[in-house]
Amino acid sequence: MKKTTHIIKLTIIILVIFLLYSCNPIENESRSASILYVDSITGLDIEGNEVNFIQSDVAVQSGDSEEVSVEADLATVTLGVRMIDPEPIMGSSQYNNVIVTRYVVTYTRADGKNSEGVDVPYSFEGSVSSEIPVGSTQSLSIVVVREAAKLEPPLIDLRDGTGDVVLTVNAKIDFYGHDLANRNVKATGYISINFANYVND
Repeated sequence: MKKTTHIIKLTIIILVIFLLYSCNPIENESRSASILYVDSITGLDIEGNEVNFIQSDVAVQSGDSEEVSVEADLATVTLGVRMIDPEPIMGSSQYNNVIVTRYVVTYTRADGKNSEGVDVPYSFEGSVSSEIPVGSTQSLSIVVVREAAKLEPPLIDLRDGTGDVVLTVNAKIDFYGHDLANRNVKATGYISINFANYVND
């Protein structure tokens, strides 16, 4: 009888350990043994220098002409993949590699005025396709402000002077993907953006 009780207890302990190992509570209870994380996000200032924020020009004047155009704003994102357990019993394999498939950009303001198309630009989704081996990092170039956003309120209001002079928002970027065993993973990063009608040389 004692032997049976010990076997039952041991079986329960093994099941609990297995469940804890196979579930990733950090990323929406993903069952992946891998963690996708944002190592860094950098953008460009108005002079083209790499910085940890973005200065976004809502209107670019072409040379001496009065012609005005808009340009998308890009960011360089470095994503990494690592194991939940730094020393897994079975080790890591290619199935722990992660393929990033898409990202979603959402804008917010510190003052709490967050109505899309009124206070902040509309959120949007972009597609990527990049495999990141476990234990490594990889840099991607993504769009964080679309050209279309600069042709809509509130950004177009900065161009004609009917709105604020500078609009500062925080861009939340959610990255989605899956490991090679098709278990979902997710990571989130942030970058500040200053929108204005900057003076063009």
